[in-house]
Amino acid sequence: MSATVINLRQARKQKARNTKAQSAAENRRKFGRTKAEKSQEEAEATLETKRFEGHKLTSISSRKDKN
Repeated sequence: MSATVINLRQARKQKARNTKAQSAAENRRKFGRTKAEKSQEEAEATLETKRFEGHKLTSISSRKDKN
């Protein structure tokens, strides 16, 4: 029975590199956008919110006031 020998120092450093690379990729996705992309995303979010709010039913108290 032969086990694979692992250098723990190298394994620890490789894990740190992978973690750092993953956070860098997230930051690139989050902050690496142009102003046009940011404004487009904001406009889409605003439109989605308006559509959602438009589909809400009126409350019971406002229905009583109309009658």
